[in-house]
Amino acid sequence: MPKTAESRAADTQLPDPRRWKALVFIALAQLMVVLDATIVNIALPSAQQDLGISDANRQWVITAYALAFGGLLLFGGRIADLWGRKRTFVVGLIGFAAASALGGAAANEAMMLGSRALQGAFGALLAPAALSLLAVTFTDVRERAKAFGIYGAIAGGGGAVGLILGGFLTEYLNWRWTFFVNIPFAVVAAIGAYFVIREPAGGRNRSPLDIPGVVLSTLGLVALVYGFTRAESDGWASGMTIGLFVASAVLLASFVLVESKVKSPLLPLRVLLDRNRGGVYLSLGLAVISMFGLFLFLTYYLQIVKGFSPVKTGFAFLPMMAGMITGSTQIGARLMTRVAPRWLMGPGFLVAAVGMLLLTQLEIGSSYAGLILPGQLLLGLGMGTAFMPAMSMATHGVEPRDAGVASAMVNTSQQVGGAIGTALLNTIAASATTAYLVDNAAGATNAQLLQAQAMVHGYASAIWWAVGILVVAAAIAFALITTGRPNMTVVASGDGESVEDELKIPVVAH
Repeated sequence: MPKTAESRAADTQLPDPRRWKALVFIALAQLMVVLDATIVNIALPSAQQDLGISDANRQWVITAYALAFGGLLLFGGRIADLWGRKRTFVVGLIGFAAASALGGAAANEAMMLGSRALQGAFGALLAPAALSLLAVTFTDVRERAKAFGIYGAIAGGGGAVGLILGGFLTEYLNWRWTFFVNIPFAVVAAIGAYFVIREPAGGRNRSPLDIPGVVLSTLGLVALVYGFTRAESDGWASGMTIGLFVASAVLLASFVLVESKVKSPLLPLRVLLDRNRGGVYLSLGLAVISMFGLFLFLTYYLQIVKGFSPVKTGFAFLPMMAGMITGSTQIGARLMTRVAPRWLMGPGFLVAAVGMLLLTQLEIGSSYAGLILPGQLLLGLGMGTAFMPAMSMATHGVEPRDAGVASAMVNTSQQVGGAIGTALLNTIAASATTAYLVDNAAGATNAQLLQAQAMVHGYASAIWWAVGILVVAAAIAFALITTGRPNMTVVASGDGESVEDELKIPVVAH
């Protein structure tokens, strides 16, 4: 017999008493995954030298992780719905720790690349399970705002933590510790999750696994991510790059066709085609394109042009991280129950665009305090404010059995956006640098100075593109995300009645 609206309301008044402890372990796991994306970048030169990895193959230390993580995310989200999020979360943590131990102990190139691919595969299990656990654990609107504020701050600022930690470990210990450091994170999070997290009953999707969907989505996403990686090294017009993009388009189109036909799809199109969630996935992916590109440029600018050490470079990113934490926990979380999500996401992306706009003025002699610091603060505040409602909206309105795959779509948009941002903006910067060198080579008297000027000109040119991409992300958020503020929402119950959200229950489609 279906529950009445009153019984549903009563259920929601009995939240898990250990939910805030659970958030600690979920957040710890998310921090580990996010910082791993940047911590290895700092250690890569030292690891390359120790293991004898060629310049041509060093990109695979990054690419092997990105391909496995990006390609398997949807599969990982579906496994979370099938096995249960808690079990998938713990398995993902244990596997990630084992892969990190293998990377830290790597004796040659093959062990290193294999460990990175394994990290990506287990990360693809872990990340969607973490976000979907958060979505089903926090159902009160105000508590949900706080929880997603913390999660959003970690998702946005974890990369900067990785730069600082990577700098410390590489400079004062050894590059191997950038891998070994994951082990205590994973062990503590796994033990805590096992004893503290309680997954609500009835949320699993036990339908048979959609094998054609798994194969098509994995191959399509791998081809897309790898295509952007090859574009960075071979150019956009190379046969390999074009072939990979064509293959990706065909595979992903076939995936959508299959998902519309099969009885139990890997990615139910109802998850993807909802106007609000679709707007979140698209705008968030575009914003990450800009942010990841900037991380790369500022790292090179500070180390090569300004001569900062790895540790000093990491600390130079602290204002951005502080801005993200403030924007997410103090602005986004406080306003989420008072205004509609688009009035946080749209303006947030525009504030971030203003921060980027400041950074287009980069020159060799630019002052850190006068230009880079305010640019980073604005970028962090804007991104943090936008990320917080985006993370919450990504699983807003989904059926419990779809929470894992909906969470996987957020991570997929971020991962693909990061790969695109690194390749696209780096290619734009390289082209602008080359053009500057050609135009100014004749009258140059100092070749080293000319090279530095050309490099900074290239960075500034690419950042202009990042500004435009953020403006487009803001426009998409304003246009597509039309849901009202949470405490004005009407919730559909299973028996056709409706309950006003004054009871603080989330929107769940039945």
